[in-house]
Amino acid sequence: MVAATDFDAKARTWDADPAKLERAGRVADLMARRIPGLAGARVLEYGAGTGLLGFALRDRARQVTLADSSREMLAVAREKLAQSGAANVDVVALDLASGQVPDRRFDVICSLLVLHHVADTDRLLRRLHDALEPGGFLCLSDLDAEDGSFHGQGFDGHSGFDRVRLAASLERAGFEEARLETAFEIRKAGRVYPAFLAVARRKG
Repeated sequence: MVAATDFDAKARTWDADPAKLERAGRVADLMARRIPGLAGARVLEYGAGTGLLGFALRDRARQVTLADSSREMLAVAREKLAQSGAANVDVVALDLASGQVPDRRFDVICSLLVLHHVADTDRLLRRLHDALEPGGFLCLSDLDAEDGSFHGQGFDGHSGFDRVRLAASLERAGFEEARLETAFEIRKAGRVYPAFLAVARRKG
C-alpha cells in the first residue's frame, strides 16, 4: 500500500490539479442528491488528504471532519481551514487500517479514491460501519475494476473494484441498500478509467 509519507511529498501540490477539484465537486453533487438529511448531518471524510471532498460538502452539511494519516496532507488541510474560516470543519489524524477507532460517531462517512490503496478492504468496511450511527450512510467513490494500468507496475493496491463484489462486501460488513453508479471518469495516458460512487446505509 502507499505509505502516508508518499502522500506527504505530494501534499503541497495536490490541489493544483483542476481535475481533482472537479472530481470532488461531482461526488459532492451526487452525494447531495442521494443522502436524505445531509444538511443536518455530521460528515467524516476518511482519507481526506487536503480535504477536497470535505470542503465541497461544507456548505451542504452541519459538520465536516477531515481525517487522514498523512501529516503533510493534514497540515495543508488545516491551512485551508484557517484561510476559509469555516466554523463547521475540523481536521483530525486517523488511520482506521492500523486499528485506531474514532471517539465519536458520524451520520455520513465518505471517501474519494481511497479504498483501492487499502490492503484489507473488508476490515476497513467493518470499521467504517462501526464509526457510523445506525442508519447512517457510507459513500465510497473509487475506480471500477481495471487492468492495473492506472497505477502501473510496482503498485501493490487494488486495480479498482467490481461493483457486484463490492456491494456484496458492503452487505457482509453490515450495510444495506447499496447503490453504485458512475460518478466521473479519469483520463490518463490516453485511457479512460470510470469511477463509481457507492452509497449504502448502516443497518439500524
